[in-house]
Amino acid sequence: MKLMKILLLYLGLGLIFFIGCQQSDRVQKGMKNEMTQEDINLKKATFAGGCFWCTEADFEKLPGVVKVVSGYTGGNQNNPTYEEVSSGKTGHVEAIQVYYDPSKISYEELLDFFWKHIDPTDGEGQFVDRGSPYRSAIFYHDEEQKRLAEKSREALDRSGRFNKPVVTEIIKFNKFYEAEGYHQDYYEKQPLPYHYYRHGSGRDQFLDKVWGKDQKAPKLKNEQIFQKPDDTALRKKLSPLQYQVTQEDGTEPPFQNEYWDNKREGIYVDVVSGEPLFSSLDKFDSGTGWPSFTKPIKPDRLVEKEDHRFFMKRVEVRSKGADSHLGHVFPDGPKPTGLRYCINSAALRFIPKEDLEKEGYGEYLKLFEKR
Repeated sequence: MKLMKILLLYLGLGLIFFIGCQQSDRVQKGMKNEMTQEDINLKKATFAGGCFWCTEADFEKLPGVVKVVSGYTGGNQNNPTYEEVSSGKTGHVEAIQVYYDPSKISYEELLDFFWKHIDPTDGEGQFVDRGSPYRSAIFYHDEEQKRLAEKSREALDRSGRFNKPVVTEIIKFNKFYEAEGYHQDYYEKQPLPYHYYRHGSGRDQFLDKVWGKDQKAPKLKNEQIFQKPDDTALRKKLSPLQYQVTQEDGTEPPFQNEYWDNKREGIYVDVVSGEPLFSSLDKFDSGTGWPSFTKPIKPDRLVEKEDHRFFMKRVEVRSKGADSHLGHVFPDGPKPTGLRYCINSAALRFIPKEDLEKEGYGEYLKLFEKR
């Protein structure tokens, strides 16, 4: 167990206690285990890809995946604790169980997604987390999963994508022990500690280098796919400033942009694709002169990348659908997330709450009904 991860874990627990939102493990596990009628038709897959905070976060954003549970598998002790697994003495690995709808996503697509979110050539751990509890593995639930996993691993090994052999194990599934409640959905409960850990782990830097744009998740069957216009069409559609910001990674002037002080209720969509990105409910006055938000409507609609321009280390934010440059995210925002998404107005189009229905965004009215 790495010191950084331990410190982040205790920081996260401290924050939970401070805001009075800590719940018992029993209640948290009960919520995870609640089964609906729809769940009866779901299939299950089990993967180990290093820190389960990260693998759970990645798979939960995947279209067709209904839920993901963090836990421990592959060991020789019943009901192990996090500390026992981390010691390496129980033989378990940190793993996730993925409940998915086979009518929307296949096991082969899950395998492809798995390979693109780990380092399959590392047999001693994953990224910053070293030791046997963090090794990668696929745990098959039946012979068909075994066949597909072996076929997929062989294809990856022959692809030439890596200059070292693929060493990820393929193991028969036995038992899965659900991790403690504070580990479940950690990326949502503790976004700031998770953000620091994820970017410091080296995971995303490695994946971007190896896979680049090939890392994109599969689309839902029958899902409408946005086709980005060519450059000529974009220049006609966008103003010069909108084009400079979204296509050339530009920055508009502070306090001299359309939405920095907009206080109306509504949502902000990508000016290129129309994809919903932010809500006025999460907007706050940061004093910077740019629109600022504590969180996006859905995290999987954004892509974060390290930005080293201008002799600074920052985290760039881009839209997933249109690959538009939006702005940057900083760890100095208010509660509950501690994040500040500093976004260019020129990258956004604001849709007032009263116009959501006629603009085709009626489903987002429910955001404002919760107030």
